[in-house]
Amino acid sequence: MQSIQLMVGYFLHADDVLRRRPWTTQADRQWTVLACLAGYVVVFGATYGCVMGTLGGMSSDRWLQIAYAGIKVPILLVATFAVSLPSFYVVNMLFGLHRDFTKALRGLVAAQAGLAIILSSAAPFTALWYATTVTYQHALLFNAVMFPVASVSAQRLLWGYYRPLIATNPNHRVLAWMWLVVYALVGIQMGWILRPFVGSPNDEVEFFRSDAFQQNAYEVVARLVWNLF
Repeated sequence: MQSIQLMVGYFLHADDVLRRRPWTTQADRQWTVLACLAGYVVVFGATYGCVMGTLGGMSSDRWLQIAYAGIKVPILLVATFAVSLPSFYVVNMLFGLHRDFTKALRGLVAAQAGLAIILSSAAPFTALWYATTVTYQHALLFNAVMFPVASVSAQRLLWGYYRPLIATNPNHRVLAWMWLVVYALVGIQMGWILRPFVGSPNDEVEFFRSDAFQQNAYEVVARLVWNLF
């Protein structure tokens, strides 16, 4: 019973992130809050990743792909955040916003947690899509749509967390847009490096592709859409 209560409490706190409850920006517990939000990124990101890996069913030879995808979606979110953050920190310093950086950081991490939660909520749609299509390219394109949809939804969350900062200094608005652009550009290429997430049922299961660093993600996505339509 206690474990059930803990689980219910955990998901209620996840709802708090989407509603921007005060504890998600609580300054006196900032490291505890950041750790909790990072945990949501891992748990909910892994949930969506596991569903991504179920194309082709859940037979014994596909379980490894499911596990790989469950591991790599949180890696994708965390790595994209980690790569984007240093330049964002420097720009904050150049704009004279160093005193607000810890507040901005909490807002960014909360938006990351919200992104993972939104992705996880889309997992049933992904499973339904897989059940009604047998084309690997269609599965890739569907997931290529789900991530931007979740990211756009998380933008509203980010602006909500940033609203008090923008009220004190309008430069935060510029920085927020800069973060979104940099995060999107880094995320697309990071997703390319970490593939496969879905994994073709006709190919051998692998954690990384051998040509991960040999092509540009933007060129490949454009070619995929062109061939599909």
